[in-house]
Formats: sequence, C-alpha cells, structure tokens
Amino acid sequence: MTAVTVIGLGEAGATYAAALHAAGHKVTGFDPVASTTPAGITRAATAAEACAGADIVLVMTGAAAARSVAAECLPVLGPGSCYADFTSSSPGTMQELGRQPGNADFADVAILGPVSALGEKTPLMASGPGARAVADLLGPLGVEVEIAEGEPGAAMAHKLLRSVLMKGLASVVVEAVTAGRAAGLEDWIRAQIASQLAGNGQAVIDRFLTGTAKHAVRRSKEMQDTASYLGDLGVPAEMTTASAAALARMAREPAAALR
Repeated sequence: MTAVTVIGLGEAGATYAAALHAAGHKVTGFDPVASTTPAGITRAATAAEACAGADIVLVMTGAAAARSVAAECLPVLGPGSCYADFTSSSPGTMQELGRQPGNADFADVAILGPVSALGEKTPLMASGPGARAVADLLGPLGVEVEIAEGEPGAAMAHKLLRSVLMKGLASVVVEAVTAGRAAGLEDWIRAQIASQLAGNGQAVIDRFLTGTAKHAVRRSKEMQDTASYLGDLGVPAEMTTASAAALARMAREPAAALR
C-alpha cells in the first residue's frame, strides 16, 4: 500500500483518487474549491497537511496554481518521495519546478487524452527523476505510462506539440461540421472528414507537407472564398480565416524555407 496524495479533486483528480483507493492505496486529497470528495478518500484542510507523510503526490490542479502548490507541498515531503505535476504548465515552468529544493523526486506528467472518456486508463507521458515512480504506481491500474528521456518539461513538450494537432484538428472538425449542418450537407462533410482520417497516415502527412507549400497561393485564395461562404451561412470561420492567412504567409516565403 502506497500513501498517495491527490491535490485537486476535480474531474481528473477525483478519477485517479478513486481508482487508487480501489486498488488498495491510502489516498488523501485536497481541493479548496471542489465540494465533493470521492468515497474512501481522506480530505485534508490544506495542501501541506495532505502531503505530510506521502510517498507520492499527484498534482491535478490548473496550471496557474502549479507554482503555489509546489511551494507549499515540496518542503514537507520526505526523502524518497515523488512529486508528480500533472498540470498543463509550460515546459519551462516544469523545468523551474524540477529545480526547486526539496527531498522529493520531481516528475512532469502529461495526460495524453480525455480523462472524461478514458478515465484513469488515459495514456500518460512522464519525465524527470520521479517518472519511474509514477509508472510503478499507475501501471498496475492499466495505465500506459511512457517515460520520456530528459529533464522535467520533456513530457509537457511532447504534449504541447500534440496539442497543435489535436486541438487544431478538433477546432477544424467542429467548424466544418457546423458549416455542413448550416448548408444542409452535414452527412456529406462528416463522410469527407472520416475518409481523410482513415488510411495511410504517413502518406497524408507527406502530402500535406509538400502540397501545402507548393499550392499555397491558390489555396490561400480558396480559403478566403471559403471564409466568405461561411459568413454567408452565418457560421464562425476562425479556423478557415487562419488557414487563409497561414497559406498567404507560406506563399510569400522563399521556397527553401518551406522544405
């Protein structure tokens, strides 16, 4: 049995706390806002109190609280403990926190999927001296924990690069389906999206990398027209407008800069 502290009992924190309790670990939680506590979790009055005697601390607050939580919790942790920051802080912030004095091994942990859909089995990536402790704790729950080489911040760097794709792709899909619905063509555009997401992914990447720059002038004009059409439909066109601007920039750049 491991003494686990979970700081932040929102959706993600409550999910991991409940799963760890069910696996037989002693779990203490703290959250200054969340009104409910998962069954079986001991709720502390302060973050420092929650961390006293902990073997491993999982911090699942918002990124804005990362520094203040670390400042309160790291000084009370004993030798051999682990402090795992799951917040979506920047790689630079993770590096900074990893250099803070204290006895705990620091781990930067990136959540690589929606906890709302995958629960505690959402894939993770961890880096830093405490990465192995995170994998040892959560691996038995069925969690895939990939350990990234490098100092704290390496895991978050991977996550933010992934976010360029996933958050951008999600926004584009929402915009396209919303426009398709407004035009009475939702089923058709859904089928188009599905067909593009299937098949040989590497070939699609290569096609995008070569064709986008090569045809940037024409495609920029097409996206300007598309944005105008979405305006006629009364549909927001932020992603379409941004694509037109990006293509226009590529068209102005020297060919060598696009390779």
